[in-house]
Amino acid sequence: MLNMYTLVGDIGNTDIKLCLLNKNFKIIKKITFDKHYVKSRTYFKKKINLLIKNKNTNKFSLFSSVVPSVFNIIKNVLIKDFKIKIIELKKVNFNKIIKIKANQKQVGSDRIANAVGSYYYYKSNCIIIDFGTATTFDIVINGAYRGGIIAPGIKLSLETLVKSAEQIPLFKITKINNVIGKNTISALRSGFYWGYLGLINNIMQLVKKETKSNFKIILTGGFSYLFKNSLKYKAIIDKDITIKGLIKILKIKKNFK
Repeated sequence: MLNMYTLVGDIGNTDIKLCLLNKNFKIIKKITFDKHYVKSRTYFKKKINLLIKNKNTNKFSLFSSVVPSVFNIIKNVLIKDFKIKIIELKKVNFNKIIKIKANQKQVGSDRIANAVGSYYYYKSNCIIIDFGTATTFDIVINGAYRGGIIAPGIKLSLETLVKSAEQIPLFKITKINNVIGKNTISALRSGFYWGYLGLINNIMQLVKKETKSNFKIILTGGFSYLFKNSLKYKAIIDKDITIKGLIKILKIKKNFK
């Protein structure tokens, strides 16, 4: 039974987020760090200690992960050094929590967690837009995950462009009022800002047309604030939507083996 502090986490292609929950499933501590730091066992142990020091912690934890190699490292550290067993979300039978009307084997567990979190916390049809390594759109209608869209990530696109084009400098993507740039930097900012804004608005419009449904728009990930007030449809920023999905699954399942 869940009667102590519980560790939950999300392992993404770029970052790892770890959260400690109290017995009422409230987040009391959270940390985010680059996944590459996990390769240092000492560094990762310090991060875990920051979360669970002097806490009576459950001997299991629930994680979503899209990076199996990193998940395995974390799994070994937690079980050997902290006696905490990791359960990966896709190993949990969540069919009674949310219906997956897509190829379940190919849907990332973070996207399943996003779908669970958005549906149960917002009680609505949702489009969840996650600005991560990829820019993903996940569609939830009547409590079922219907599939989604994967587009190139903003940061990854920028880094790839800078790496591949010798005369393109690294720059910060910001909102820009003019579409036509007067120099390289303003032209690049225009391309990224207006280009991705157009992509996001167009995909949302096409999803609404294809499904004949209305949606609550949930934004998460690093570039949420850049686009929130410029979108064609009203949107909510929820940086913890993935963790909220994990928490909801914990609440419903309660017991894990």
